[in-house]
Amino acid sequence: MSDFDLASGAQATPSRPQLNRKAFEPRALKSGLLTALTWIAAVLASVPLFSVIYMLLVQGGSRLFGADVLEVLTGLPPAGFELGSGIGPAIVGTLTMVLIASAISIPLGILAAIYLGVLDPKSKVASTSRFLAKVLTGFPSILAGVFVYAVIVIRFGYSAWTGGLALAVLMLPTVVLAAEEAMAQVPQKMKDAAFGMGCTRTQVIWKVVLPTGLPGILTGVMLAIAGASGESAPLLFTALFSNYYISELAEPTASLSILIYNFSGMPFPNQIELAWTASLVLVLIVLVFNILARLVGQPKV
Repeated sequence: MSDFDLASGAQATPSRPQLNRKAFEPRALKSGLLTALTWIAAVLASVPLFSVIYMLLVQGGSRLFGADVLEVLTGLPPAGFELGSGIGPAIVGTLTMVLIASAISIPLGILAAIYLGVLDPKSKVASTSRFLAKVLTGFPSILAGVFVYAVIVIRFGYSAWTGGLALAVLMLPTVVLAAEEAMAQVPQKMKDAAFGMGCTRTQVIWKVVLPTGLPGILTGVMLAIAGASGESAPLLFTALFSNYYISELAEPTASLSILIYNFSGMPFPNQIELAWTASLVLVLIVLVFNILARLVGQPKV
């Protein structure tokens, strides 16, 4: 019942709770303390990242953003006391092997994800394959290179396509798991509606599941490519290195990560500067793929 003022007979206004925040209230103090600790932890965690970026910009930015940028991006690696030149073959070789790896791992990964996420997700084969894919995500990258070396390189020699195959081994589990998760997020009602309209299973996969899960699939693909771009250990056993532009896939091929490894230990200042420049270029390549992954993975409003 409503409260009335006995003196006037009018209805009294109910009292409202005080919502003003008190600065020294225990809950406010606790919230402020935890917020401050969170900010401190975030700043401390970002210090190494920004330190690395700053060092790369200082050490490698002078050559990459200087007047001789075209020579740096297109020139051949220098030998000995030679000055100038650049990292052109390493950039081309890296992009070539990543393209080969993508051509191998993306189709296989999406097909495997279709089986795991749509065709028979609860079978023993699917459970075993899913478990192995998760194990492979923590697989040491150097072992992928050793595996390809023992199976292929010993027989056919170092080449760009064996380097791409080693990178594909590392990319495959990321593509499979990301694509499967994206397909699993497709609402069952959409698939049931397609079946109700008379669509076959193949039509449901191509017309409903893949288009709807495409942003998530592309995110996994971009992250896999970004991770493969910076790998070095597998390429030591498969692609080796070359000071020249790649002319055919069946020959040793330069890469940015191996160039950094080789030049950083040389006693020549020019090569050390190019190692820093190659490091900056590699970080920029990885950054671009990560940004693309974030952009394509954003939900459409």
